[in-house]
Amino acid sequence: MSVIEAAGARALTGHTGAVNSVAFSPDGARLSTASEDKTARVWSAATGELVYPLSGHSDAVFAAPFSPDGTKIATVSADLTPRLWDARTGACTHELTGHTVAVFGVAFSPDGRSLATTSYDETVRLWSTGTGLGLHVLEGHSDIVYGAAFSPDGKVLATASGDGTIRIWNTSTGECLRVLTGHTGIVSAVAFSPDGKLIATASFDATARLWEVSTGNCLRILNGHSDTVWSIAFSPTERVVAAASEDGTVRIWDAVSGTSIRTLEGHTDSVFVAAFSPDGRLIASASSDTTVRLWDAASGKPVRTLEGHAGAVSSLAFSPADRQLATASTDDTARVWPL
Repeated sequence: MSVIEAAGARALTGHTGAVNSVAFSPDGARLSTASEDKTARVWSAATGELVYPLSGHSDAVFAAPFSPDGTKIATVSADLTPRLWDARTGACTHELTGHTVAVFGVAFSPDGRSLATTSYDETVRLWSTGTGLGLHVLEGHSDIVYGAAFSPDGKVLATASGDGTIRIWNTSTGECLRVLTGHTGIVSAVAFSPDGKLIATASFDATARLWEVSTGNCLRILNGHSDTVWSIAFSPTERVVAAASEDGTVRIWDAVSGTSIRTLEGHTDSVFVAAFSPDGRLIASASSDTTVRLWDAASGKPVRTLEGHAGAVSSLAFSPADRQLATASTDDTARVWPL
């Protein structure tokens, strides 16, 4: 059975291991899930029916995002070998070989022509999505690279590492342009502002930071959390950032002044991710307390608590038109919630 109607949400069932991530296609018609069961799956967002599985990996799959034009899907896995798939048919088009340890993070460039993968082997690799060939190996980090983000114009890539630094790379040449230092713990996440001028980072040192891309200067240290900060996100409409923490809260800061605006409280355990809706009006937060919470971004007031998962909720994604929210859980399911 692939669809269960419960409490207004559709449960996507079929995975036999924890679901690590969920992502919508750019048109919102489909969504992908990546699982510890060594597969990714593509589903109809409207019905929750399985469209096709992406089978072939020999170890856990961590993420399976769509390309910006929706024609490709990239998967990264503990089996060392990222893969590219035809999003129309589910056929594997390229196996990307070169990493020597588990590949954890993945990001498409804004134009979809290249792909960045981050690995436990302390490197980042850039690939051509058309040929599957390697473009550059980005070396310099001295620990696991947890995540990568392209600038809105695709000209630079920012990477976050367990070595406590962030590196900014020229995507055309593979050159490291600057190293951002200051965090005293693992850097868990990195995000660009919509205009590409700022980078926000999250760290195990219980802080978030704001950096100027052009100089690499740290502009603001965002204090307030009392434990690991897992994720960081910019609002698409305002100069504000939201950070999710092990301390069970989400905090919102003004990205210009660094002033703390509000704290979103209600979860009873770690909050792994917080994300803004595409119109910037809502914030969704996913927690190990098995719930997802929706908040009014302007006031910080709770809007709704989404209950139904039986395990920690580790990933979430808004549909492009704000009509649905997808969530992934350690309970081996994903869910699609109407908004």
